[in-house]
Amino acid sequence: MNRRLMMALFVVTCGLVTPVLLFAQGAGALRTAWGDPDLQSIWDYRTVTPLERPADQADKAFLTEEEAASIEQDILNRNADLLTRAPERTSASNQVDRRGDGSPGFYNNFWLDRGTTAVSTRRTSLIVDPPSGRLPELTPDARRRADSAEAARIADVRRGDRPAQSYTDLDAGDRCIQHAKAGPPISVGGYNNNVQIFQIPGFVALLNEQNHDVRIIPLDGRPHVDARIAQWMGDSRGRWDGDTLVVETQHFNGKHDQIARPLLSSGESLTLVERFTRTDGETLVYEFTVSDPTIWVTPWSVEHPMKQNPNLIYEFACHEGNYGMHNIMAGSRQEEREAGRTR
Repeated sequence: MNRRLMMALFVVTCGLVTPVLLFAQGAGALRTAWGDPDLQSIWDYRTVTPLERPADQADKAFLTEEEAASIEQDILNRNADLLTRAPERTSASNQVDRRGDGSPGFYNNFWLDRGTTAVSTRRTSLIVDPPSGRLPELTPDARRRADSAEAARIADVRRGDRPAQSYTDLDAGDRCIQHAKAGPPISVGGYNNNVQIFQIPGFVALLNEQNHDVRIIPLDGRPHVDARIAQWMGDSRGRWDGDTLVVETQHFNGKHDQIARPLLSSGESLTLVERFTRTDGETLVYEFTVSDPTIWVTPWSVEHPMKQNPNLIYEFACHEGNYGMHNIMAGSRQEEREAGRTR
């Protein structure tokens, strides 16, 4: 069935089974009319807290209130400076959000929306395990793949330092197939950091703002699909652990950058376990653990409190008709012709 039609039917069904928010006795958790914990809302996951702990905070797991306030004020000041600075002409850089002097690159800062606040826990990183707040070491095989000539070539293409030989040199976001923010796991990006959760009895659906990707997650105990049917977003199955929705995803196709560069893994050994817990009316704590013994020496885990967004999610249109991809390829061929003339 067409993916958009499936989502439309799901949303209509949600409308017919209108949830009633009930306070569970004792726990205080919000409940649907059929008794499940109610996670339904639009959740905003913008944050200036990085995935990995900065090197200059190696032994610091949490910021003080004053440190968090200072970081947030610096960002507000920078945004105000960039908004009011004099107009200038500039050439495109290989940085989406800023050049060396901190000013925007080929996107004006006005269009970016990474947020202006640290996570409510004031952690110095979203990674909570390993305790270092950093990604684990790569396995020897993954390190060899990461250091290969092909990996370097792809990295150069994606930085804009050399022409793309093919559309396959570009990531799924450039190709408007899927964006890393949608995951899974869900991750922070330059803009469109929102996810909307829908529920009906036996199912949960996650609609990510970019690229309007939807995961429809069964809760009825059915087994995963055959491992040979690998998918861009993997195959997700959910269950309730008290008031927490636990979602296990496997059978990734290894073509997407949402967790690791495709060159590092085929996706066959990748397992993701996510946990969604609504701790109050305005907070959803999102946690996940990633495991792939072909990439990292140990699993790693993230904790990311999300905030309720009272606004709507609007359609995200990437480059309509994929003209952007045509133009990228045309530009690459022109760069090759010009390089040939200079030899």
